[in-house]
This record gives sequence, C-alpha cells and structure tokens, in this order.
Amino acid sequence: MTNQEILAQFGPRESMEYDVVVVGGGPGGLATAIRLKQLAAEQGTDVSVVVLEKGSEPGAHILSGAIMDPRALTELIPDWKALGAPLNQPVTEDAYLFLGEKSGFRVPNMVLPPFAHNEGNYIISLGALTKWLAERAEVLGVEIFPGFTAAEVLYTDSGAVRGVATGNLGVGKDGEPTGNFQLGMELLGKYTVFAEGARGHLGKQLIARYQLDAGRDPQSFGLGIKELWEIDPSRHQPGFVMHTAGWPMESDTYGGAFLYHLEGNKVALGFVTGLNYSNPYLSPFEEFQRWKTHPHVRYYFENAKGELTAKRLSYGARAINASGINALPKTVFPGGCLVGCNAGYLNVSRIKGSHAAIKTGMLAAQAAYEAVVAGRQHDELSAYPEAFEKSWLHTELNKDRNFKNWFKYGLTTATLLNGFEQFVLRGHIPWTLHRDKPDHAYLKPAADCKPIVYPKPDGKLTFDRLSSVFISNTNHEENQPAHLTLKDASVPVGINLAQYAGPEARYCPAGVYEYVKNDDNTDRLQINAQNCVHCKTCDIKDPTQNIVWVTPEGGGGPNYAGM
Repeated sequence: MTNQEILAQFGPRESMEYDVVVVGGGPGGLATAIRLKQLAAEQGTDVSVVVLEKGSEPGAHILSGAIMDPRALTELIPDWKALGAPLNQPVTEDAYLFLGEKSGFRVPNMVLPPFAHNEGNYIISLGALTKWLAERAEVLGVEIFPGFTAAEVLYTDSGAVRGVATGNLGVGKDGEPTGNFQLGMELLGKYTVFAEGARGHLGKQLIARYQLDAGRDPQSFGLGIKELWEIDPSRHQPGFVMHTAGWPMESDTYGGAFLYHLEGNKVALGFVTGLNYSNPYLSPFEEFQRWKTHPHVRYYFENAKGELTAKRLSYGARAINASGINALPKTVFPGGCLVGCNAGYLNVSRIKGSHAAIKTGMLAAQAAYEAVVAGRQHDELSAYPEAFEKSWLHTELNKDRNFKNWFKYGLTTATLLNGFEQFVLRGHIPWTLHRDKPDHAYLKPAADCKPIVYPKPDGKLTFDRLSSVFISNTNHEENQPAHLTLKDASVPVGINLAQYAGPEARYCPAGVYEYVKNDDNTDRLQINAQNCVHCKTCDIKDPTQNIVWVTPEGGGGPNYAGM
C-alpha cells in the first residue's frame, strides 16, 4: 500500500502543535531548542519546542572524530564545565604527517597554518556531548521524542512548511500494515528547523523544492570512517592529536586520516575519503584498514615489545560536508530553515562542524523566537542568514573557502597553496575557487581505471565490513520496507555494474550492497538494508543517482557507544 492508501484507510493522523518543531536531535537541533527556551525564560514568555530524533536515544546516531572547538558551546551554556559537560581531554599536542608507503615526514608545528592548531580545543565523544545537551534541553522544558523519524514534510496550501509527519510503524516488507501497525503523527509548528546532519533526507527535498542551491557550487562530501580502540598505556599520550595525508591515497584523491588520544587509554582513529574520487575500484573502507598498517600508525596498537595488544571497541561511518561556504544553500524558506551540517556549515579545513552546528542553531533560534513572539508564522526567517553573515562563523568559513578546491591540482599543490593562503595571507584571500559538478559525476568508467587489489584483513588490526558493522550495534526491524530504494531496478546491473564495475559494493562501508548471481547466472544487486549505518554515502556517490535513502522505522540503525 502507498502512504496515501494507508492514510485513506487508517487516517486521519493525530497531530500535535508547537511553536517550533526541530527535526534532528544532534548538536545543531538541540542548540536550537535550548536557545529558544533560554530566550523565553529571559523574556518571561513561553515557547513550546519539540525535537524529533530518529535514533533510539539522543547521541545513538552521532559520529564524529571529534575535536571540538568550545566557542559556540560557551556562548550557549557559559557554565558548561560546572554543569558536567563531557569535555574531559584538552588537546596537548598537534602532529601533521605526510606519509609514504613506509616513511613519514612530520611538518614542524611552527609552519602549520592557523586552522591546523588545536590549542584550547578538546578531544571528545560527540555522542556523549549530544546526550548531555539533550539532558540540558529537557531541564529547560524541551520535549524530545527519540525513536521517531520525520518521514514527510507537510505544507500549507500556499506552499509553506507547516511541520512534519513521523513514519508509520508496523508496515511489513510487502508494504501492508501488520498486526503491530501504528499510524504516524503530525508535528505542526509555526516554524520547523531541519537539523538532520549531512545529506539530510528531508533537507535534500527542501533544497530541491525551493531551489535553495540556485547559484551555489554543488555540495561536496567526504566519507568518514571511524574506530575506537583501547591501547597499551605505554603507547598512550592523553591529548595527542595526529593527522596524516598521503599514503595510502593517490595524490589526485582528496583524503586524510586522524588519530586522537582520549582519556582512559582510548584512541579514536579514522579516515576521510573525498567522495569526488574518480576510480570506481577505490574502497574507502579498505583504504582505512590499509592505513592502519603504516609503521607510524601501527606503532600505537603495539606494546613496548612490538606486539599487537590493542582492542577495537567500536566502529562507525558517516558522510560529512566538505563543500565550504561557496556551496552553502539559501538556508531559509517559508516556514522553516536548515541548520548545521544539513546546510553544510562544517569547516573542512579544521575538520570541525559541531561548533558550527551549535552556532547556527543559536542564530536560527533567535530568529524563530522573535518571529513567534511577534505573532508571525510560516514566513521566511530572514534574520537568521543576516545574523550568520555578521557572525564569527561566517568570517571563519569565508577565509577557508578554497581549502578543498585546491586539491583538484593534487596534494602537493593544494598543501602549498592552502599554506600560502592561511599562513602568509592569514585568510585575507582576493580570489575564490569554484567547483562545477557534484561528487557522483567525477566517477570514471571502470575501463578507464586501474583495479586496486587490497590485502585481506588479519582480524587483529584490520577487519572486514561485517565484523565492523557488528560492533556498531546496528539493528533494523527486519520486516519493514527497505529504506534504501531504487528509482529504476534495472540500473544497477545495466549501468553501474556494466560501466563502473559495481561501485556500490566498494563505497558502502557497511556491506549493504553486493552483486550476486541468479540461478540462471545473471547478475543482480542484493541490498542488505539491515546492515545500514545511515552514512548516506550511497545517496551521494551512486553514479546514476538511482539510489535514494529514505527513513527506516524510528530507533533503527546504529547505537554507537563512546563515538
């Protein structure tokens, strides 16, 4: 049954009305909600706010490196230290390395550009911080609904956003309601704030409907893959931050890696691959596993005798914005706005987005609060982008606007020119580089590329996808419609496999896609949707844009711990 048929049979949906509806319980959405309640308390008014979170609890789906710049958090909650915010490990040392296959060169810190310095920042679990922010929001009176997906945008007759509808529960794989069926509900707001993270399902629809990206550069993304390890105390340096560039990536492929020493003998490590890569044989997951074998990286997983003694604790993956301010869409439309990574505010040069998400959530909240108390609804919150253009965040993003675009000239050229812009010009740059096509358009036919042979995992330092997904605690209700959908079922075999050697099986970090043989020896694409960690890579990188990620039942997906 279609959703319209389900509504005709079981509807109408129940509805709840609020002043502001927030879609997404990450740092941006929660900052929006917290700031709205703070403003109401300061002015002696009342503003009703609800936050929808598709994860089983706030923080369950949050994945980031993460080094946090606390500037925006301090503006939002000045006494965060006294209130117990989980920012426990300050950065003590930065190291930037350029790797060859067996060698490594550390850049002297004195010549690192400003964005490469992390003094005053903290190595954190962004999931833990998100959970803490949710607790602060609830103290202020924010209603948070975890396990509820915002599956549909609702519009007024005039075309303005009036809220969202949550997904139906208890629909079987065949699309028919089961005995556990429960109709979704409508959350209606005078304004709706979308804070879904990078490549948000509804944000993508809104950008297309209102042509918010008209005149902007195409959005660009990277796939970040992360693991959390416990290492030998003899190799642990609390607060030490290491970033690497070069091997195992080719010089014409954007990417890099990190290794952050948290408290408690734990390290967070990860690999970011720019999704504008061209070789369909490239596997971001395998590149990450290979990177761990480099002598300068492997060292941290050994004891003083050179024996592997570290233990892998968790795994996850998430697409991140890597576009910069040139690709930032218009962030407001009738009835709502985009905040955080849903719009693309991440600063790719600093590899930081949580401070931008919090700041933009605060700016959106200010605009929404002023509109609500003035008796307005469903119009454009123009004060939000105006405030952003006057903010320190705009200044920060503007001076780093060319960072990723230099990499089209190769790693060496990009490094030199980014260093010149930031270290010599100090961000006062008289030129702007642009990009003219989205990530999926960069993929070349397999016939024009060299296959990449990756080593088999050893199960100690390097691993396969399925064992990795297992420790991400990913789970989906099996008897539900697949949330990874195809516009045309003939395209995967007819185009993707025939022309691009089936890149889905390599770019997905969770083993969702695999080509298998039918009984008659023909090929078909098998979609293991239960493995999906909600990274959104398929929605971004599919060369034909035939794969569309839609929301599964609420509460499904990963349940990250310590990430």
